[in-house]
Amino acid sequence: MTKMTRRGTTVELAISSALASLGVMRDEVEVEVINQGKKGFLGFGAKEAEVTVTIVNFEEPSVSEEVSVPEETEPIMEIQPFEVEVVVESDETLVENEEIQIEGLSDEVAIAETEHYLKMIATNMGIDDIKISHEVAGKYVTFQMESAKAALLIGKRGQTLNALQQLSQLVTNKSSNQFKVVRVDVGDYRERREQSLEQLAERMADKAVRTGKKIQLEPMASYERKVIHNALSRRLDIETYSEGSDPYRYLVIESIR
Repeated sequence: MTKMTRRGTTVELAISSALASLGVMRDEVEVEVINQGKKGFLGFGAKEAEVTVTIVNFEEPSVSEEVSVPEETEPIMEIQPFEVEVVVESDETLVENEEIQIEGLSDEVAIAETEHYLKMIATNMGIDDIKISHEVAGKYVTFQMESAKAALLIGKRGQTLNALQQLSQLVTNKSSNQFKVVRVDVGDYRERREQSLEQLAERMADKAVRTGKKIQLEPMASYERKVIHNALSRRLDIETYSEGSDPYRYLVIESIR
């Protein structure tokens, strides 16, 4: 495929999504902005940006051609296989050990591909000092990014970071043997954001009780709505629920006195 149309909350996110799907860099394509998008007011009237990305000077390799991996990318994707000492007691034992080795390799490949993807997105955003590390805890994988241009990776109220997290979830689970829950963070932004959301939840809950009116918050990612739900779950004077459709789904706080 040499041409692709993508949508996103911003033009840059739409372009980044297309570049990731096509597996190319920004200087290898021509971009046509179909729609700049519209932020709207309090989530109403918002429209997604839409772009068409076309690969330039693209040549499909013939069947007889050997497609080689550039030498500079080999360290990123090179995965050292697990060393498994196998005592041949039966055919079942051998098969079991081979399955363990394959499963471990697949998860390592999935993580390496996601880190490579995040680096490619950062490069396309003009961020050349990106550093990425990861932690794995069961089915949870956290990618930690560091850069002097952290604000670009976070975006307004974390919108860019949330988009990167959603895309990374897809990239990781494309190769992983087991479903992974992916979290992408920059510095301690997630922790600070959750604290702000919890404080906002209490203020808006008090306002709902004081005025007797429903309080409608701005559209948020599902995990942010969950933070507010959890923060107010012990209060008996209000209830919380979500309305609307993603990416414009929002949370409502209502007094039940």
